[in-house]
Amino acid sequence: MSLALLYSRAREGIDAPLVDVEVHLANGLPALSIVGLPEKAVQESKDRVRGALVNSRFEFPARRITINLAPADLPKEGGRFDLPIALGVLAASGQIPGETLSQYEFIGELALSGELRQVKGVLPVALAARDAGRALVVPQESAAEAALVSGLDIYPARHLLEICEHLTQGGRIPRYTTPPKSRTPVSGSDLSDVRGQPHAKRALEIAAAGNHSLLMIGPPGTGKSMLASRLPGILPSMTEAEALETAAVLSVSDQGFSAEYWSCRPFRQPHHTASGVALVGGGSNPRPGEISLAHNGVMFLDELPEFDRRVLEVLREPLESGRITISRAARQAEFPARFQLIAAMNPCPCGYLGDNSRNCRCSADKIARYRDRISGPLMDRIDMHIEVPRLPTEMLHRPTEEVVEESATVRERVETARKRQLQRTGRPNSALSSREVENVCVLDDAGRALLHRAMEKLRLSARAYHRILKVARTIADLDDQSEIQVAHLSEAIGYRRLDRQA
Repeated sequence: MSLALLYSRAREGIDAPLVDVEVHLANGLPALSIVGLPEKAVQESKDRVRGALVNSRFEFPARRITINLAPADLPKEGGRFDLPIALGVLAASGQIPGETLSQYEFIGELALSGELRQVKGVLPVALAARDAGRALVVPQESAAEAALVSGLDIYPARHLLEICEHLTQGGRIPRYTTPPKSRTPVSGSDLSDVRGQPHAKRALEIAAAGNHSLLMIGPPGTGKSMLASRLPGILPSMTEAEALETAAVLSVSDQGFSAEYWSCRPFRQPHHTASGVALVGGGSNPRPGEISLAHNGVMFLDELPEFDRRVLEVLREPLESGRITISRAARQAEFPARFQLIAAMNPCPCGYLGDNSRNCRCSADKIARYRDRISGPLMDRIDMHIEVPRLPTEMLHRPTEEVVEESATVRERVETARKRQLQRTGRPNSALSSREVENVCVLDDAGRALLHRAMEKLRLSARAYHRILKVARTIADLDDQSEIQVAHLSEAIGYRRLDRQA
């Protein structure tokens, strides 16, 4: 046999397109060439494969070896093709049988000793292999990540010799036993740690229940960052599909994914010096940015006006669509970016506008320039704007035996409200389309009159109009009401803090 065919997977965004690894041995001067748009790391695999075969006591064929990675127009990168290339050389030269190779997909980087090394992006490969109906052979260190995909036969190996023995003698590598998956306990701080701020806590609960974006405005030290860090603890549990999609994004990122964080909603807090590429992703070989790493979780932007305005503007489209497409001259990649935006800012440059403890030193022009750093279209896309005032000193020394709600209690109400939304439309209220808003956010005569007055007085846009209705629908869900009442609508209008200053 001088021709062998194996299956592997490339990396394209969070997808794993199939790659046919074809190995052909021909007569002629000894040489090894790799074709099929390989990048530098793939071209270097011939040296790793040669060393691994020789050190594993196999014969490296002294013939003309051609390796084709098809399709030819799909870029190939990394050391993930080392293992299928090595097995293809062995099968084409008759050193291992090639009859059962079509039942598997192979991925792994080889050391010169023949040992297998972990590779990134295994979870998308596992999803694609399961859908294709083939088993997956991976390095031992990558097995736990691949095992997050149910219904897939996984064969983990530490050395090339183990795989060759498995293919030759059959069943030598036991299938990976998947440990039972459980929701990662919410760690860190609890909502009960926050003293006072009942209005902000209420807004945080509404934001969690309907997946609404939230902007907190207040002087320094009033607890804005503290409140934001408690949001993941009251968010509803992720579904299996959400957990897999979130893990897939982390798997293809530079930071990688650890199975211990399974079903844990991400919380990302980029610094205000972050660039647009850092937020949305990019590079010659596109990688996910902060908004994709926050997929199905929270992205917190502290000191919002300190971000470059052009950087903030890149958030506008992902906030609406939930996806980001990164286009480069040679490649294009699409990543999910359905994140919950939580932001915080001071009311003015000095931070003390409206604060009774200190006088504001900023002029009206200076305050206007400070707030103009956030464009109107972006502000319009934020569902809720609230004030977080400074607490009276006596609130900081209240008795510790005072009863306060813990995150677990609030999360139960949030879970119940979210279930109502999913049963009604299959999505949280923040993601309702215009037609769905008309169907599920029906107002009575009093409600329509109230909203009409608010629209005229606050000069709200059509987008703000729909966002008020969505927030009111979430408040009604928290109150277990099938219809939006005037009280729900009034509270929702009250969460447009900056519109009242327009």
